[in-house]
Amino acid sequence: MMEHKVLIMGILNVTPDSFSDGGQWNSDLALTARIEQLLADGADIIDVGGESTRPFAEPVRADEELARVLPAIWKIRERSDIPISIDTTKAMVARRALAAGATMINDISALRHDPEMIDVVRSSSGPVIIMHMQNTPGDMQVAPRYDNVVVEINDFFVERIGWMESQGISRGRIIVDPGIGFGKNLEHNLSILRNIQAFKHHGCPVLIGHSRKSFLGQLLNIPLAERDCPTALVSAFCAQQDADILRVHDVRSTLQAIKLTTAFTQLSSI
Repeated sequence: MMEHKVLIMGILNVTPDSFSDGGQWNSDLALTARIEQLLADGADIIDVGGESTRPFAEPVRADEELARVLPAIWKIRERSDIPISIDTTKAMVARRALAAGATMINDISALRHDPEMIDVVRSSSGPVIIMHMQNTPGDMQVAPRYDNVVVEINDFFVERIGWMESQGISRGRIIVDPGIGFGKNLEHNLSILRNIQAFKHHGCPVLIGHSRKSFLGQLLNIPLAERDCPTALVSAFCAQQDADILRVHDVRSTLQAIKLTTAFTQLSSI
């Protein structure tokens, strides 16, 4: 049986206020070092974001977001032809990022925030990631509620994928992200992780973005600085459930955890 290949998306937040690494890569030297680390550690994709989407985050202007993300994209392109994802909800930012060398769009609003985003997607050819989020970053964690979180997320994807296809976007370009931590409490997040296979019914790759998130701190009673090892363990679990892309801060530990788990699984079947 052929081994399922999971892709590792390394996170590059060029923001002053992201929940985990905001402000760490804002100097030219630090940004260069972070890019070289992601490449050396074995990232398959680099996801560049210039606007924090942490709970209760404030939006930023498009020109400010562009001033953050474009230098990062240029630096990556100087060093590698690795796929670059632009993490934005703004059509102007996505368009300029693609022109600068980005190859895919990661829109946490699933193309609902900016009505012009569909035109950018239609005029490009790369993948587009659509994420489920209840409400907005400003209020998504106030009181998230679902009757059945997995069913409701899948209903959302059915609507979004159907609409995108009606707008001329082929299903083969779409990646779905159930949105861990985006309008979900601890039990909602655990339900998503237990049911990754349920999100594959759309015929689209499934991305899981769990890295360093608060549910890990809730489960283990640990601060943000101690969440890379738990993130790697959850990554290995997700890989075993056939997740297609894992969006993480620490690429190296994630790859190590997946390699070990894969080796153990193969040994147990001998």
